[in-house]
Amino acid sequence: MSVKYNIVARKNPRDPAAPPKYYPVLNSTGRTNQRGLANRGSQMSTLNAADLAAALEILLSLIPEELAAGHIVDLGDFGTFRLTIKANGADSPEEVSAHNIERLSVIFTPGPEFKLALNRTKYEKLSQ
Repeated sequence: MSVKYNIVARKNPRDPAAPPKYYPVLNSTGRTNQRGLANRGSQMSTLNAADLAAALEILLSLIPEELAAGHIVDLGDFGTFRLTIKANGADSPEEVSAHNIERLSVIFTPGPEFKLALNRTKYEKLSQ
């Protein structure tokens, strides 16, 4: 299976007079939801689709809970999830509070098997 990409021209915002450069941009070809994953997974195991869907649902509810508790969620070869924040600095420690936090984000770091699978990705240029 290959990842498809389009070619997009982009101008340099710092130099509008410069000619555009051309970049590959990934093209999504669809979406897979939890039910689709459960159905495909049931074909690869002895679990039925309902059991897999229930397990996925539980996992998806536990991950945010664990992150909110301050834990890094380590899913082995799949990878890890952790929280990070974007915050404004203050002039003294006394001035720092939760109000300094602008945004909370989740960082996913792929594990070794996930990285290996991604490294095997083939690319296919879409015809224009």
